[in-house]
Amino acid sequence: MAYTTTKLLIEQHIHGAFGVDLSIAGTEEIVYLSESLYKHGIGGYFPTLVTDSIENIKRQISRIKKAAECDKKDAAKILGIHIEGIFINPLKKGIHNPEHFLPATVENYQKFEDEFIKIVTLAPELDEGLIRYLNNKGVKVQAGHCIGADLWGIDAATHLFNAMQGISHRGSSTALSALLNNNIYTELICDGIHLSDEIIALTTKLKPERKIILISDALPMTYSDIKETYFAGEKIFYNGEKATSAAGTIAGSTTLLDKIIKRLYNKNMFKPEYINNVYRYHNIDLTGKIIWDTNFDIVEVLHISD
Repeated sequence: MAYTTTKLLIEQHIHGAFGVDLSIAGTEEIVYLSESLYKHGIGGYFPTLVTDSIENIKRQISRIKKAAECDKKDAAKILGIHIEGIFINPLKKGIHNPEHFLPATVENYQKFEDEFIKIVTLAPELDEGLIRYLNNKGVKVQAGHCIGADLWGIDAATHLFNAMQGISHRGSSTALSALLNNNIYTELICDGIHLSDEIIALTTKLKPERKIILISDALPMTYSDIKETYFAGEKIFYNGEKATSAAGTIAGSTTLLDKIIKRLYNKNMFKPEYINNVYRYHNIDLTGKIIWDTNFDIVEVLHISD
């Protein structure tokens, strides 16, 4: 049987899985999540924190940093923290709790600033000097939960098309600007729920393949028995197909990157470059590899010493 070998996967947008909620989890739970993700070929990830109080965000940053220090062999490495929220547009809030929204100022960011924060998702149209500050600090700035078309200082679009101003035949928008700007990376959730296959095909036709980053945006209920839970201040329901709020707003995905890649492969939409792009984006070099069978199921995850 022929096999395909790729680099380990890097997940830059994940809120939890296996019953672990990164917005409330303790250090031991986060370590358990890292071990569980590794079995799915994820060699590194950026725990993603949703809108919350400053106090709770600071608490979770501390816990995530402690979990990162464990550095177990057969566990995904914690590569940094992704802050998604607080500085987003209420018009595109999704399930984020507007009670905790703050103006996008340097002063507000400094209330929880930490060197382990590597990505910040914000609404560029609400920026009050924070984008330039983050650029100067080397933090990746991503446009998300927004409507603005001016993407100055933006490195990537967070889950393109989801929770952002879409494309119209008149006027500009966040999604259109991200598609037309070849310097900007685009996160895509290709789980079959968040984006249609047609919009994925359009995106991959317009964007250079080196600028597409696959993410899961996975929720804590992913690969667990949880059907109802509170997340980001909202009650979330999973019906076996998708997770939504009571109002029907999609909350995030319930699958991981390996299954997303398998889905794209089965539809002849997968490019190996999609796995490599996130390495380039963050200038990261993880060793180890994944061996996939001809159906693109993982056969083995090999560590550096293997």
